[in-house]
Amino acid sequence: MLIQNTGVTYQTELVTPGYILLAPAGAKAVYLIDTYGEVVNQWASGGGLTHWSYLLSNGNLFVNERCDDPQGVGLVSSGVMREYDWDGHLIREHIDPWQHHDARRLENGHIIYLAFTDLNADQRAVILGGIAGSEFEPGIMGECIREVDVSGAIVWEWHFTNFNKGEFPIHPNGNRWSRAHTNTVFPLPDNRVLVSCKNLNLLFIVDKQTDAVVWHYQDDKMGGQHDAQILDNDNLLLFANGAYSADLHHSQVWELNPESKQVVWRYQATDNPQSFFSPHIGGCQRLSSGNTLICEGAKGCIFEVTPRGEIVWEYVCPYFNQTENFGRVNWLFRARHYSAGSAELAGRI
Repeated sequence: MLIQNTGVTYQTELVTPGYILLAPAGAKAVYLIDTYGEVVNQWASGGGLTHWSYLLSNGNLFVNERCDDPQGVGLVSSGVMREYDWDGHLIREHIDPWQHHDARRLENGHIIYLAFTDLNADQRAVILGGIAGSEFEPGIMGECIREVDVSGAIVWEWHFTNFNKGEFPIHPNGNRWSRAHTNTVFPLPDNRVLVSCKNLNLLFIVDKQTDAVVWHYQDDKMGGQHDAQILDNDNLLLFANGAYSADLHHSQVWELNPESKQVVWRYQATDNPQSFFSPHIGGCQRLSSGNTLICEGAKGCIFEVTPRGEIVWEYVCPYFNQTENFGRVNWLFRARHYSAGSAELAGRI
């Protein structure tokens, strides 16, 4: 498919006023645009495929950048976590070559992130499922959730070896690069953390005080989900990629009640289900208007829908970048919307 139109391709009066932050895969910049597609600020960045970035409550940019010598599954590793002020001055950095996909700066200044780990032969032997022979050398990688303080010292870790033997096998169509191909770590109140594992079609919450998994949800219909998060009503919002569908692969966005484990709202394309499909990346965000921002990452497309599923705004990323393994892409790992009156933008726009 040739992408012939980029920038804002559709807009109605129902679009939620504000600004959208995007960090294209492989780009050396992060952009803040308005709903007309105009850049209102940008930051220089070290780039990377999973180029996750967001604005902190103080208005600074927190971004994952690719390090020079990524460890673990190097293809999806980042390794550098940096904070920049509005003018692009470096405020702080933490480097861990094993970090991948996601990281968040906590209010106390700590950083919590996903990291690969080495495993011994016995630990690898108990990991079931996945496509046989799809491991990289020296074998399947372990994973952990890691938290560091402002000095960079590790203050908490939770390892996926905590799963019982044979528990949560990798989906039969999932690669065996790492234990779970985890893509989201979302801090919750009361020292809990929500985690999303692509190759396990698994969401779970771990209690940092006890290291116990206090809730989990597994459903192959999520299809390698991304960007799980808790809403103000305590439901979960997630991007259900649909990569492991039995037929007619297509993506959806789900709002999931964690108690009943029922999908209480979903978005899917109504004209042609496969017109909305991002098999490996993607994101979502519930906006103050009640609309939902959706990032169809593999097409570089961001769009906004009403609760009834009506599209009211669409933007196609115009920033194409040459990548080592995937050619020239305009992929977006995620995107985030900020209202003009938000704390993140107060006094800046």
